[in-house]
Amino acid sequence: MSKVLVVYASMTGNTEEMAEAIAEGVKQAGAEVVLKEAFDASAAELTEYDAIIMGAYTWGDGELPDEFIDFYEEMASLDLSGKIAAAFGSGDTSYPIYCAAVDMIEAKLKELGAIISAACIKFEYNASEDEKEQGRSMGRQIASLVAVAG
Repeated sequence: MSKVLVVYASMTGNTEEMAEAIAEGVKQAGAEVVLKEAFDASAAELTEYDAIIMGAYTWGDGELPDEFIDFYEEMASLDLSGKIAAAFGSGDTSYPIYCAAVDMIEAKLKELGAIISAACIKFEYNASEDEKEQGRSMGRQIASLVAVAG
């Protein structure tokens, strides 16, 4: 069975809710999913999964949240060549750079060789039901791609 890792950072629970919706979609597509907060995960674990979906809220004027930085920096030594991946996160449109953390995560995954296989999901504050359905759809899409690749 294909295994998908969903790693996220959430302060208020908004990004966590989206992570849960994505994980639900992965399960709906018949893959195994592991859902972890970034501070409970090790970047080295990323190589153990068929696909990776990562998310974080954007802090301040466009930075990664503190609880995601160590994990993000640990990723630097990884080779994720060919790994199926996607990114998501929450933000606030009142800041000049909306959901910059999502862009940073996606860029890091690409830099390490991962194949971004779903459009990133950006949402403001807490995700609407339509946005959560986008998350479930992302989860199903990634799980289906892994099943085909496997």
